[in-house]
Amino acid sequence: MNKKISNNIFQRVFIVGYGDIGRRVAKLFDASTTTVSGLARSLASAAKMKLDGVIAVQADLDDLDGLSNLKLANSLLFYFAPPPATGTNDTRMSNFLTHLDDSNLPAKIIYISTSGVYGDQAGQRVTEDTPTNPGADRSRRRLDAEQQLTQYVEKRAIDLVILRVSGIYGPGRLPEQRIRNRVPVLHENLAPKTNRIQADDLAAICMAAAEHGPNGEIYNISDGCDSNMTRYFFQVADYLNLPRPPTVSWQEAESVLSAGMLSYLRESRLMDNSKMLSKLKIKLKYPDLSSGLVNMKKIHQRFKQGPG
Repeated sequence: MNKKISNNIFQRVFIVGYGDIGRRVAKLFDASTTTVSGLARSLASAAKMKLDGVIAVQADLDDLDGLSNLKLANSLLFYFAPPPATGTNDTRMSNFLTHLDDSNLPAKIIYISTSGVYGDQAGQRVTEDTPTNPGADRSRRRLDAEQQLTQYVEKRAIDLVILRVSGIYGPGRLPEQRIRNRVPVLHENLAPKTNRIQADDLAAICMAAAEHGPNGEIYNISDGCDSNMTRYFFQVADYLNLPRPPTVSWQEAESVLSAGMLSYLRESRLMDNSKMLSKLKIKLKYPDLSSGLVNMKKIHQRFKQGPG
């Protein structure tokens, strides 16, 4: 059970991008001391927020109307919203920052970016000092958002912490359908090097960044357990009691896998998380995929058994 956070520095929190991670972060705040609000794009999203005790503010990052009505003054802002699906720029971030009035600025911003901004590193270990070199538009959009935020806060009294996050897994975030559909994976000796982070650990890291992350810092976010893409699919298949997916060569992969998956497979890197562990004072609950999957299995078994 994650401990509720009573944050005396920030009595008001605003979440842009109230998805899985946003919801996990919101639940870590003590409602008796902190007011949590979030941007709701739809009535359905607003209804979910209300059930969670979160104040929903109706607005759309793709539509300029309504963004100027956000009440952010002196708040802690978590920006988790994804960029648009196309292009090399994050126009949603541009819209958001354009409509931040200088009299209505947050005190601190925690932004979730991606490890993809480093691009292909040929399996080498990546630190926060590794130059960015995104090889795919999805990562270029994230780097663009980082740069927009950095330039924006430089002229204003706003703290910014950027989290470059590796692959996220957890309940509802496993490639189950892909495995059931028997979509092939690369032979393991060809698979790119990867890292992951469990969703609850990521939420705790976001909180630690809010409490301990100095202005202007960037942190690599992963569990630090070195693996590869094929091993990930194998472990998830084993956890789900499903047959492991078939393996193919690179030549075969070019004809049977989607362009999106191929773009991921062309990037290989290992994330150094030592700065995260030491500077954010975080202790991971799930330091590797096996421990995360075992915990999910225990939760599932308790759910099937019911209260007792």
